[in-house]
Amino acid sequence: MAVRSPANKLTARVRGFNIIKDKSFRRGKFILASGRESDFYLDLKPTMFDPEGANVVAELVLERLKDVKVDYVGGMEVGAIPIVTAVSVLSVNAARPIPGFFVRKKSKDHGTRKLIDGVSDLSGKDVVIIDDVTTTGASAMDAVAAAREAGANVVLILSIVDRGEGAEEFYKAEGLVFDWLFHIREFLAAE
Repeated sequence: MAVRSPANKLTARVRGFNIIKDKSFRRGKFILASGRESDFYLDLKPTMFDPEGANVVAELVLERLKDVKVDYVGGMEVGAIPIVTAVSVLSVNAARPIPGFFVRKKSKDHGTRKLIDGVSDLSGKDVVIIDDVTTTGASAMDAVAAAREAGANVVLILSIVDRGEGAEEFYKAEGLVFDWLFHIREFLAAE
């Protein structure tokens, strides 16, 4: 991957923001996974299944991880799968390719009966858990727990968009490092 100048990093971030705002940010009345009601909603799947959206978000993730010791990126099915895949694919052009994995909500009831898929062994590996949107932080904790159970060291939880509703405090209390690429206040301010 070519080294980006500050202007190109800013351009990628602005482009990523605009794609997420156009394809994934909605106003209305929504019930969140946490059970709370919200007057806005972020569904990153339309962004991550858009070729340019997937590419620019993956670039931003790789830029954020450039100084992080990481062996694998992973996250919970379904939300993290397109992000993890895009990051892994794009990383092949980087100085260090980063393979991915995903955690199922429950183990398969057939075949290998895996809970973690895409990798055979995480023992002793440094992993970054990627979440598409964080609210309270509870959803990604299932991926953290599974990765730890598999022997991995979770070095970072990275959200594409943080809703600012407690995830940062939750992860800090759990002794986990948390960061985000975008914060909801950016989208709310842009209306």
